[in-house]
Amino acid sequence: MRNIIIRDMVVKDIKDILIIENLCFPVPWSEAAFLNELLNNAISKYLVVQHENRVIGYAGVWRILDEGHITNIATHPGFQRNGIARELLKALIQVLEEENITKITLEVRASNEPAINLYQQFGFTQAGIRKGYYEDNKEDAVIMWKET
Repeated sequence: MRNIIIRDMVVKDIKDILIIENLCFPVPWSEAAFLNELLNNAISKYLVVQHENRVIGYAGVWRILDEGHITNIATHPGFQRNGIARELLKALIQVLEEENITKITLEVRASNEPAINLYQQFGFTQAGIRKGYYEDNKEDAVIMWKET
């Protein structure tokens, strides 16, 4: 997709992010959770994709020693299938590599084949299962890892 900007998330982005959260996830993060991530969590890093003065996607990671734990990646449903998540993941990995993070992990719903395929294209491999990980329906999560 053309005419996008990837930049650091700021507090004023949370309004748009909450819309995406509520459209994409059965158990969305709250405004307080995002504020805490931005203002109080020194190990967090969040990026957004901006298109025409609107945030249409975001991704976050926690940096713990030499590991990055991707907390979330989401794209507004009206902009999905346009490579937004791919660009976000690419940018997030680049940030981590610049900070000498050598291992990256995440959890993804076992049924989310498009996301699993995307992560595999970036070199993530399946490393295990977290049984009943998701609150809403007790779905398993696939644990994935990548070494940079």
